[in-house]
Amino acid sequence: MHSIPTRLPLTKARVNLGAVVKRVHLNKEYVILEKDGIPIAGLMDIDEFEDYLEARDPKVREAIAESNRDIKAGKTRSAEEFIAEIRARSARKPVRRRRA
Repeated sequence: MHSIPTRLPLTKARVNLGAVVKRVHLNKEYVILEKDGIPIAGLMDIDEFEDYLEARDPKVREAIAESNRDIKAGKTRSAEEFIAEIRARSARKPVRRRRA
């Protein structure tokens, strides 16, 4: 769960940029930068930003929509079944030996 975004004047953020970025990265805080009291930009941790960009990808959106359709249709399995299937598949794969 994220905290309420901190609002910060751009001039103050500029002076304390290192500390602001550290808070955003380590504490996963959001910071809204303001100029003359008007919000102009926001800061968030890079991991979350990359997730945000990925979620905007049409292929990812379609994969999520397809997954939601499968869930509604009851095409799901438990985590235990999934893990058992992966273990069974990996047990069937032949181990390749390196040639000397």
